Amino acid sequence: MTPVITSLLDTDLYKFTMWQALLHRHPQTQSEYRFVCRNTPAYPLAELLPEVNAALDHLCSLRFTPDELAYVGSLRYIKSDFVDFLRIFQFQRSFIRAWAEGGQLHIVAQGPQVHVMGFEIFVLAIVNELYFRRVDAPAALAHGRERLAAKVQQLQALGRQATLRHPFELFDFGLRRRYSGAWQREVVQTFAREAPEWFKGTSNVLLARDLGLVPIGTMAHEYLQSYQALGVRLRDFQKAALEDWVQEYRGDLGIALTDTVGMDAFLADFDLYFAKLFDGLRHDSGDPVAWGEKALAHYAKLRIDAHTKRLVFSDGLNLDRALMLYRHFGDRTQLGFGIGTHLTNDMGAHHTPLNIVMKLVRANGQPVAKLSDTPGKTLCDDETYLAYLRQVFQVKET
Repeated sequence: MTPVITSLLDTDLYKFTMWQALLHRHPQTQSEYRFVCRNTPAYPLAELLPEVNAALDHLCSLRFTPDELAYVGSLRYIKSDFVDFLRIFQFQRSFIRAWAEGGQLHIVAQGPQVHVMGFEIFVLAIVNELYFRRVDAPAALAHGRERLAAKVQQLQALGRQATLRHPFELFDFGLRRRYSGAWQREVVQTFAREAPEWFKGTSNVLLARDLGLVPIGTMAHEYLQSYQALGVRLRDFQKAALEDWVQEYRGDLGIALTDTVGMDAFLADFDLYFAKLFDGLRHDSGDPVAWGEKALAHYAKLRIDAHTKRLVFSDGLNLDRALMLYRHFGDRTQLGFGIGTHLTNDMGAHHTPLNIVMKLVRANGQPVAKLSDTPGKTLCDDETYLAYLRQVFQVKET
């Protein structure tokens, strides 16, 4: 079988930034990550089990190479002792298990968080690529290239329109649900070549290195969720996570994720101290316009000039939606748009992407969860804990 993953850099930047923070501050945490497919695939994912196991075997044989370590170490917010850890790091096959039940594919990674958290993006990329290897590749790529050319034309048309106060900035966030690694590379290369004025980077560390782009990313839900089980009072977990981030990065990587327990509960914790220390906020669930208006109102209430801050949108975006949000907010604050599936897996009307995730579900033996602003995005099998979390943060059940 042709390997899906050939480099441990072929993952999202925020896996490294969260990894470093948790290694330095909570290296003893035990965790469990669970794979879930949220939509109905064209054929049962259980059929992929032998190939998934072979791909995981190969992944666990990989090590960071000297040139990869040199690149990671060149990022100014990465510390030398973390690079030393990566130098000896290798995924342990005993920490991840895949099996089939009926037509369902199950994958669970369980063990020390600093040894299993990295599996997430690789597992999603592996399942996606193995799944789409069974489709008609020439037809899918032909449709994909047509749609990619149309997106490039849309971006190039921005240069002929009236400019807003802040520029449109697009990022590739499409690794986890990409059609294939080769296709993601083609998409990113095309945008970087044809629309460099608007295309400003990728979350894929390997592509950022190879193509001379800026690697993009700060934190994901798993970072904040971990703090629900790290010994602080539950009501204070967001503040503890944000404080540790500030201490770790001291001004770098300043975009905070807002929807672990909903935007309202986040803003209640995001006081003047944090609002001044963080460069901006990232949206990942709920109505993006309503979320942006709440963010701007919060900055106004704190008497912070919103033009000095950035709002990053990354929830199920396509280019049309991103441009709509840009027109709405572009004169009022700095913006960024991270587009995933609609960049790297937009391969035609008869080609439905998988809606797959691999989420942190337990830490230190207790459940953790997010209370998403979008119904259906919550992933937790402990209803008692969910009810308690809602009560603590006064979040109504959706």
